[in-house]
Amino acid sequence: MILAVDAMGGDHAPRAIVEGVVQFLAERPTEDIEIRLVGDELKLRSYDIKDPRVTIIHAASVITGEDEPVRAIRRKKDSSLVVAANLVKSKEADALISAGNTGALMTAGLFVIGRIEGVDRPALAPTFPTRNGKGVVILDVGANPDAKAEHLLDYAIMGSVYAEQVRGIKRPKVALLNIGSEAGKGNALTKETYPLLETAPIHFVGNVEAREAMSGEVDVIVTEGFAGNTLLKSTEGAASMIMGVMKEQFMSSLSSKIAAFILKPKLKKMKQLLAYEEYGGAGLFGIAAPVIKAHGSSNAYAFSRALAQAQLMVDQQVVAKMIEAKATKEI
Repeated sequence: MILAVDAMGGDHAPRAIVEGVVQFLAERPTEDIEIRLVGDELKLRSYDIKDPRVTIIHAASVITGEDEPVRAIRRKKDSSLVVAANLVKSKEADALISAGNTGALMTAGLFVIGRIEGVDRPALAPTFPTRNGKGVVILDVGANPDAKAEHLLDYAIMGSVYAEQVRGIKRPKVALLNIGSEAGKGNALTKETYPLLETAPIHFVGNVEAREAMSGEVDVIVTEGFAGNTLLKSTEGAASMIMGVMKEQFMSSLSSKIAAFILKPKLKKMKQLLAYEEYGGAGLFGIAAPVIKAHGSSNAYAFSRALAQAQLMVDQQVVAKMIEAKATKEI
């Protein structure tokens, strides 16, 4: 297995990316995995990577968060992201992983690697933390803000395959994000999508409201990119605020500091439950090879989890199973 890594994408690149790669491989000392680390060769060699399974491939430029995605992909063909994507396109690598510009990664997936036949729009699909620790896959969270009902049907099928094959959930429960649990609720899009999901080859359990998204009652939630991105950002903001307020309160007096010390194991467990690092990256579903978007602020551990996610997708042949499910309508 060969994984192509955009070493220059992300807030803490290339250090966090290199350290994540080293950590990932150190956890798998005997596995047949190779990394194609793409980026500024001089910078990458300065980290003195010892593992022989890492090959550095030079890329002269970088696509930044300020770059317009389509223009950047067309003009910066020597960028770390485009060079890495071309490795996947030419079958020299099995998957692409980047913590860089989300729009550029999606564009590279679409125009360099290519779509799954019959899937018109890709979906960005992270795994959200849930109260029971199981996690829930939500798609789409921003790749396609103007989806149609048939797009959401594709998302449901692909999300179900991913939940079963990568997350190990038998007969995953799939729900439609809506403003109420009743079948007749919602806007024109959700009303049109609901009957399609009822007859789809998935375990559709109906609507779910945003307040129940992280309850752990369902395994896959389907929505269009605008609502999904709003849910993602509001959830991240709420979690950050809660942890910040708790820290302020626990540090506000001697007695609260003592209480924090006593509760430290529980607080640590709570932080782990809410941490994005534990869930890898967001899969870009609908692309003809595994593409993983790691969080832009990924540290080494978070990026190593994104690599592990890509490894599972390759091992389990998830894209091939998505193609089969799309073509035969059987899961």
